[in-house]
Amino acid sequence: MNRKLVIILSALYVIFMAILMVYYRQNGESFKSTVAIGGVVCGAIPLLLALFTKLQFNLPIVISYLIFLIGSQYLGSILGWYRLGWWDTFMHLVSGAILAFTGIALYERMIHRNAGDEISPWFVFWFTLSFAALGGVLWEIYEFSCDQFFGMTLQGGGNKDTMTDLVADTVGGLFIAVWSGVRTKKKIKKEYPQM
Repeated sequence: MNRKLVIILSALYVIFMAILMVYYRQNGESFKSTVAIGGVVCGAIPLLLALFTKLQFNLPIVISYLIFLIGSQYLGSILGWYRLGWWDTFMHLVSGAILAFTGIALYERMIHRNAGDEISPWFVFWFTLSFAALGGVLWEIYEFSCDQFFGMTLQGGGNKDTMTDLVADTVGGLFIAVWSGVRTKKKIKKEYPQM
């Protein structure tokens, strides 16, 4: 069921962005058309993974990812909400949280099922926070590279914009990292009361 839902939701987003791409290209709005092309590519990632791999999908993460794409690509870039000033910071806060949840999902798939009381809540906290912060750093490297090599202005505010984005990514990840550390500690106490 999760796979079918991922296919349906991703396909709807890809179709929506493809329609926008054609519409804006016909109206001579190349920036919005380019953003829509990016939307098709980003929306196609979970779609192609669902169609051509046997991955088990974490549905809340996929839905959060698609909602984030709507917020950043459609609302932020196409409708111009990034001009509000606070929208970019809000999107980075959200992306930090989504990345942290993704880190938790990856961590839970990588650990040995019988790890039990050997799992450190502090390790879960630091892994989750680090995963979110690294995602933010990689995004800022992408923005910097696009500005340097393609003459774009993704880092419109320069160093202040970059640092604000990194702080927001880290804070978003921090909330989820604290939650994941506390959740792990409670789980260990419940399953291994002698600890």
